[in-house]
Amino acid sequence: MINKKFRLPARFLVLFAILPAVFLAGFKIISNPDKRPNILVIYADDLGYGDVSAYKRGTLKTPNIDELANGGVRFTNGYATSSTCTPSRFAFLTGSYPWRTKGTSILPGDAPLLIDTSTLTLPKMLKKAGYFTGVVGKWHLGLGSGNLDWNKEIQKSPNDVGFDYSYIMAATNDRVPTVFVENRKVAGLDPADPLLVDYQKNFAGEPTAISNPELMTKLKWQHGHNQSVHNGVPRIGYMKGGKSALWVDEDMADIFLNKVKSFIDDHHPARTGKPFFMYYALHEPHVPRVPNARFVGKSGMGPRGDAILEADWCVGEIMKKLKKEGLLENTLVVFSSDNGPVLNDGYYDEAVEKLGKHTPSGGLRGGKYSLFEAGAKVPFIACWKGVTKTMISDAVICQVDLMASFAKLAGVKNSSPDSKDLLNVLIGKSEKGRNELVLEASGRLAFRQGNFLLIPPGKGQKIIRDVNIETGLSPEFQLYDLAKDSGQMHNIARQYPQLREKMLIAMQKIVGDQSKINTKELELK
Repeated sequence: MINKKFRLPARFLVLFAILPAVFLAGFKIISNPDKRPNILVIYADDLGYGDVSAYKRGTLKTPNIDELANGGVRFTNGYATSSTCTPSRFAFLTGSYPWRTKGTSILPGDAPLLIDTSTLTLPKMLKKAGYFTGVVGKWHLGLGSGNLDWNKEIQKSPNDVGFDYSYIMAATNDRVPTVFVENRKVAGLDPADPLLVDYQKNFAGEPTAISNPELMTKLKWQHGHNQSVHNGVPRIGYMKGGKSALWVDEDMADIFLNKVKSFIDDHHPARTGKPFFMYYALHEPHVPRVPNARFVGKSGMGPRGDAILEADWCVGEIMKKLKKEGLLENTLVVFSSDNGPVLNDGYYDEAVEKLGKHTPSGGLRGGKYSLFEAGAKVPFIACWKGVTKTMISDAVICQVDLMASFAKLAGVKNSSPDSKDLLNVLIGKSEKGRNELVLEASGRLAFRQGNFLLIPPGKGQKIIRDVNIETGLSPEFQLYDLAKDSGQMHNIARQYPQLREKMLIAMQKIVGDQSKINTKELELK
């Protein structure tokens, strides 16, 4: 029985009645029943080992990427599988060495989707595990099934290999069409002005960089990029129409960044109850380098340096977003690059002339397109606030291992034999990385075992003259002790024939057929 002497005013009774509802409503907003972390992979394009100042190899400053490194694990032996973009991206998303699959060389802008839609990919795996999945930025893994009509809904897109949401450039920034594709449609395309693309012949009456050089108001081509001109920049391939959908290069970084932020807003775990996976593929510092005016002239190194500062700013902005949304403690962030650096890659942009004392390769030999270390050894950083140790790790880790590592994180089984579970290495709880790794450059292979790197003999040019980069090819075996000779100046293959043969046998066990190792002529596209 209620004591009549103790009676609460009616307004308090009403308050107590609604408090549980208010509390529960708030709980739905701030709680996340799925405790698995979000995963954000930030993937730069052509960024070298020495381009990140945390590695203390160059003179360019990247404070936001450095902040990631200073709060997590910075790997000194982090690798892409390959020294070019398409195969590296293929390996990252499939957990499989790219040379096992035909057609994984650098794709033309009109290539069909490279990844078989029946393949279990990283986003498919995480999606099945309950993650929302998204990709924003550069794709370069093909679209459609061939003879693509850009004016219709695109079948076989990132959405068919596991991504719930995709906002990508149609090809690459130096290839036509210069449009964005959102899920299955060209973004902003006016049906009354259809988009036409051809990589074999030009459309009647359409200007090119050769016929109308005055159109090149922002960059001029040096080799290869002399066909359709858009936004004052010559490209590879021919294009007509679709004017409402054409991008402005200077705005690209902002557009991609805002799409990633919107994805985080739409799929915030506090609202959905599920974690998310975002593959944020930066386009910098790949050519053509046309950064936003905010960054022009800031590096003192010309467009390439300015583009890297733009990429660094993007990293800082997305980390600010995670912090603002209260997600830093529940998001694993991995930063890396698809391959090593290249300076002169088809345009006159003073990348060589204004380099100064900066060393994009970080003292490593080679670069993009090369079997030498600078081809596939890249910046590799993992940061998860409150979980990762702040450390420098010498463990060997490869992007192909992210599939198995993320599978462990998501609590699902990994089925790719090439991908190794290195989650504890990734978060700094172990320094026992890979012992063996096959590396690739334009279909040619090298093999790392322990601290030694073996490059079997191969036919082909030793230097790619257009870009002035060593391929790593030689008619003789090459063997390097990377612990003592990180610059690969001393070939010890003749000095240690038994080690050379032992490594070749180990490589053969992984590759399968020794006769296929570096026997075909080098193909450069």
